Amino acid sequence: MAAELRRLRDQADLTQQEVVDATSINKATLYRIETAKAKPQKRTLMTLLALYNAEPEQRDYLISLLKDSTVQGWLRPYHSELPEEYTAFISFESDAAGARNYESLFVPGLLQTEDYARAVIRGVLPAATDSEVEDRVQARMERQDVLTKTKPIKFWAVVDEASLRRGVGGPGVMSDQLAHLTKCAKAPNITLQVIPFGAGAHPGMPGQFILLDFADPMDTDLIYIDSMAGDLFLESAADVRRYRSIFDNLVAVALSPNDSASLIADIPKRS
Repeated sequence: MAAELRRLRDQADLTQQEVVDATSINKATLYRIETAKAKPQKRTLMTLLALYNAEPEQRDYLISLLKDSTVQGWLRPYHSELPEEYTAFISFESDAAGARNYESLFVPGLLQTEDYARAVIRGVLPAATDSEVEDRVQARMERQDVLTKTKPIKFWAVVDEASLRRGVGGPGVMSDQLAHLTKCAKAPNITLQVIPFGAGAHPGMPGQFILLDFADPMDTDLIYIDSMAGDLFLESAADVRRYRSIFDNLVAVALSPNDSASLIADIPKRS
């Protein structure tokens, strides 16, 4: 619903402020609706659909979504302490049919062990309290349920070799993390490839991204980027094409899944 309402607003060539001015809907409320932080009341939804001149098919689809919606299983009380953009991403990820994730410096979140996740979060957020660190660790572990649910997400990860060589948390943590990656890579819904140092420069060097796709054709593909400048969602057709092309190039540069598994297994022997 969030993705479709954003798409309809863009199609109507309206900014969030113009919607607020035309409808008197609170700007914070509109933001929370568009980031899947809150679901709209029916009268709010009907007001937005009228303003956006939604087609009858779109109108019926979104009204049925609102009628059938329930509180997301991923939403826990402590999630209110997490950044809104991150909780929105968790929501989108839980509904996605597939995810393509490139990481240059980290093991993908869906494949992290708890100890590795804790070490990463402490390192990246040195000012975070113990409670804040544990909230984020718990949220990351819960995210991994998408890999083992009844209809698991199809997860394709490409990582730079640097993400496997960096000693996050110390030798013991990394040894367990590499063993976990080896186990995860055997799952039928997970593909894991490594770009070796020998590949030289490649299109993923500017940074990580996740591309989500959905089973419902009404749901647009979504790109999520987590950076020091903040979390960013992209969903325009041009952006989706560009990131699909980048991911395809990364797959071509990376080792095959079998050769990647061999490289991962060999790292502890050479450490």
